[in-house]
Order: sequence, then structure tokens, then C-alpha cells
Amino acid sequence: MADQAEQKPTASTLATKYPEAIKGKTILVTGVAPGGLGAAFVTAIAPMQPAVLILADCNPTKTQQTADELLKLSPDTKVRRLNVDLSSLAAVRRAAEMVIGWADVPHIDVVVNNAGITAVPRTITDEGFERHFATNYLGHFLLTNLLMPKILSSDAPRVVNVGSDGHIFSPIRFDDPGFRDEALYRTWMAYGQSKTAMMLMAISLAEKLGARNNFLAFSVHPGAVTTNLTAHLDWEEAYVEMSSTYRLLGYAQGWKKDFDFLTPDQGAATYVYAALDPDIRNVAHNGAYLLKCRLGDPWKDDLRAWATSSVEAEMLWKLTEELLGQEFKY
Repeated sequence: MADQAEQKPTASTLATKYPEAIKGKTILVTGVAPGGLGAAFVTAIAPMQPAVLILADCNPTKTQQTADELLKLSPDTKVRRLNVDLSSLAAVRRAAEMVIGWADVPHIDVVVNNAGITAVPRTITDEGFERHFATNYLGHFLLTNLLMPKILSSDAPRVVNVGSDGHIFSPIRFDDPGFRDEALYRTWMAYGQSKTAMMLMAISLAEKLGARNNFLAFSVHPGAVTTNLTAHLDWEEAYVEMSSTYRLLGYAQGWKKDFDFLTPDQGAATYVYAALDPDIRNVAHNGAYLLKCRLGDPWKDDLRAWATSSVEAEMLWKLTEELLGQEFKY
């Protein structure tokens, strides 16, 4: 798989290798606007006839566009739309309650927590959280745990969290996740913290639920992909700020002149691998970080210890419960 990964596999090609793993499955994906990684993932697997695809997004029009495309690819697949703004915990709770009430969806086999925002100006949500942290992490943490009764009703559940090599921008700021001093705020550090959080969440889920429930959780890095996620950016300006942050932290990327961008179909390949490869246990430990359809290697990949630590994962779990005002005991 590693050699194949270096040749930049695509989600659509990889999905054809897992027809039995996909057929009949119920799969929930967040962030499914056309042109994005979530849409590339569901479009790739739809021809393999999953039973139900749940499309969770905050834009009903774009969700419908993706749903229409899926129904062309697989008319027998049931496509359910779920309107949810992941930056709002109240909205997440309403969405989760709705899904729990769907009698025709007794279980969820795979959850792909893909939705997110990148490098937006400092914004505090109505509930008091820094927007990257709320949208990219807190919303996914809450949604996944509230849906856990249906996830654990699957015979072999998996949760895939979209991380990023951008986690190297920041560990968890345990005493100040919201950047209370605006002068200290850097967009890429805020983004990096949220991606570190997604990686640590996968570790916690694996450790708390894995052995007893035949449950797998992974975090994935899709690579540098140009999608609608970055449509708001002035890339010339964003590149300058990103490079400045890299240099501040002492990373060689700060002096790079360009990046090797992938298509959404290429970027979503690791989603397919993490979510559906039947032999992944032979390659990656539960809770692992995956990229290029392989296990991340801290000796040759951008992979920091703060995003792979079980101790930091448990510290974050406890902090998150405090922030949400709700405990999740497994």
C-alpha cells in the first residue's frame, strides 16, 4: 500500500477495491459541499452501493447538490440530509437528537468527521469558543459522542477524524484554547490546535471503546488540497502568514516556495483507506494517524508527539467535557 500511496491513489479508484466493505453500510460524513473532500469521498463510494449515506452540512443547497449527484451514481442508496452548524453546540445537539430519532437508521457503521474551516480571522462563537476550535473540533466531538449509541450498534464501527499535518502549528493550549489575548492570535496556530485536537480525539475514542466494541478510530491527513474550504483565502496573503508562522516555529516549510497540491479525489483516498480497508488492523494500530494511505511515521512525516500522546489525549478529553458541561463515560 505504501508504494501505491506514493503514486497518489484516488478515492474513486481505491473504493473499487473495497466493494464488500462498502455495500450495505450506513455512513455519515460531515462537510459535503461539491468540490470538497467530503463530497469526493461519498462520490467515490456511492457506486459500491452503501445502504445509507448521511450528508451533514450547514448549507442545505450545497448538500442537495451532492445528494442529487449521489442518487445518479447509486439510485438504490438512501441519502439522508442533516442540516448542522458544527460551530454551534446547540445546533449539534438538535442534529444528533434528530438522527437518534430516525427509526430507519438503526446503526451507523462509519463516521467521517471532515467538515472544517481554515485560517479565518479571530472570531468567538455565541457560546464563547474560538471558531476554529468550535467548528473543527468541539462540534465533531459532541456530535460523535451523542451519536455513539447508534455507532456502537454497528458490528464493526469506525470513526475517521480529519486531522492535518497543520497540527504542527500548535499543541493544545490547555490553559488558553481560545486565545483570550487577541494580540497572541495567529490564524494558523488556531487552525493547528484544532487539528491536534482531532488527532487526540481519535486516540481517546480508540482507547476508550476499541477492544470492547470492535471499534476503530483513526485520524487522517488528506494532503494539501485546493477545495472550497480555502475559497475565502487570498492565497498570496495567506501564504505569507503561513510561511511566517512556519519560520517562527523553526520549520523548514517556512522557506519553501511552493506546495504539491492534490485534487479532492486524491486527497480523499486516505479517507477511503481509513474508513473501509478491511485489513487496516494489520498495518495501523487503533487511534493511529494516517496519510498517503499508510501509517504516519514521525521520523519522516510531519508528526509531532503532542498529537500522538495518550496522556495529552486524556487531558483534552477532560478539558472538553468541562467546556461542554457534559461527561461521556465509556
